[in-house]
This record gives sequence, C-alpha cells and structure tokens, in this order.
Amino acid sequence: MELRAELLPPAVAAERLAEVRARIAAVRGLLERGDPRAADEIAALNDATGHEYTADDLRDQCGGPNLDELAAEAAAPPVRRTPATSRVTRDELVEIVRRILAADRHTDFFVALFEANVIMPGAAGLIFHPPPHLAGAEAEEIVAAALEYRPIAL
Repeated sequence: MELRAELLPPAVAAERLAEVRARIAAVRGLLERGDPRAADEIAALNDATGHEYTADDLRDQCGGPNLDELAAEAAAPPVRRTPATSRVTRDELVEIVRRILAADRHTDFFVALFEANVIMPGAAGLIFHPPPHLAGAEAEEIVAAALEYRPIAL
C-alpha cells in the first residue's frame, strides 16, 4: 500500500542537514568538555529544529545514534499526530507497522509516526517487546491490539 505524502519521511535539504550536523557536533564537543554553554546550545538546537533533545540525547555514547543518524533525525521536522481532518486510517497504520517490521533506514520515523497516531502509550512495545499472544504477530494483529487500548478513567 502506498502511504499519503504526509505519512512519509520528509526530504531534508543537504544544507539543512549539514547545518544541524555541525550544531550537534559542536554541542557534543561542549558536553565532552563539561562546558556550561552546552545547555544554551542545546536550547538553541531545539528552537532551530522543533525537537526536545536533552544533553543525554546528544552525547556521543556507545550504543547511541551516530552523528549522521542523529543529524538526519534532528534536521527533519518532529513527527506529530495527524490533524483530525486527516486521521491515519487502520489500513495506513497496518502499512506503517509493516514498514517497521521491515526494519529499513526509516524505521525510527515510522515508529514515531505509529506512536503519535494511536492512543496506547508505548505502542511500539507491541512490535519490539510483544506480549506472549502477539509474539510473531502480523501487522494487522498488532494494529488491532493498539486500537483496542482504552485509557482508564481515574
């Protein structure tokens, strides 16, 4: 199934990517040195990108995203819930989960998109850490479980 343009990873201009990459590299350098200006630079990066990164998100850590991956994520607009006038359909959610299961270079984008468009907190856990009844489940079953979730009124 083809997804609507607004449900696909946005294209990012090479200049924007280079600018954001340089800013993140500079922040990482400040963090490495323990420079107190790092907090202001993180705030400026967040203002420039619309994201909400913390120092821990941006540190160069073993097992964390490399600079190019982080820059690609930060240069793109943050994933948001689609407006009420163009809600994501069940079929589109199924396709999004299929793309997550395929594990390509846009997996993080599709995970964020899935979680932004279902009300179940941590819905990606159904994919990556499924309960026993969803182990090895197809995309349709995962979406059905996410859509069955109802918050508990307190």
